[in-house]
Amino acid sequence: MEQLAGGLELERYARQLKLLGESGQQALKEATVMVAGIGGLGGTAALYLAAAGVGKLILAHEGIILAPDLNRQILMDSDHLGMERISTATAQLKRLNPHVEIEGHNSKIEYEIAKPWVESADIVIDARYDFPERYALNRICVDTGTPMVEAAMYGFEISLTTVVPGETPCLECLYPDLQPQWEPFGFPVLGATSGIAGCLAALEAVKWITKVGTTYAGVMHRFSSLDFACYSVGLTRNPNCACCGEGGKP
Repeated sequence: MEQLAGGLELERYARQLKLLGESGQQALKEATVMVAGIGGLGGTAALYLAAAGVGKLILAHEGIILAPDLNRQILMDSDHLGMERISTATAQLKRLNPHVEIEGHNSKIEYEIAKPWVESADIVIDARYDFPERYALNRICVDTGTPMVEAAMYGFEISLTTVVPGETPCLECLYPDLQPQWEPFGFPVLGATSGIAGCLAALEAVKWITKVGTTYAGVMHRFSSLDFACYSVGLTRNPNCACCGEGGKP
């Protein structure tokens, strides 16, 4: 068990120790969080998890930095256009907090590839941009019993819930259609909205790890960044879900 490094770390986290206590901060240091997707939403979540002192981040995102990314992907910058996203993000996070261990994968989410990453995490943040990868990650989390913060945004709308396998609905309970209408590239996004969603996802993971406050496990929270309207609804598992229900088990 790696302990807080004393003066320097305690000074770094002094303002949040008033909220989390040393036991909460120690829990963060011992935790591993996987962030699937480090774009506008996931990149913001990773940034604030690193700032909070999570011990290890596992990041997955494929491809290179493009100009349209820069209105929201705050781990990227103009000097690295055309370069690999994951290496740029890793370097940015290490500059922010050298105490955090970062494991980066230039990869999409595929079941066999991503399963070991999920197995080594205490909680996962799903910030992928397309449903096939979200479904794959959801199934891995269900199969491994790993909790998953399911965070998404479209336009000005944000959705967030936490999936706890065996206890709450999974993603396929909520969206059983395997081919939903969705624009994986080119959907409208304002950077500040994706940033709010990323902050909510990071906060949800921090609450889960430290046991401070109440999470959105089994609850869907919806928020509009246009007029700040919001509401939450309780969710119910689908016993016939192809992923987590009896129908999904061999």
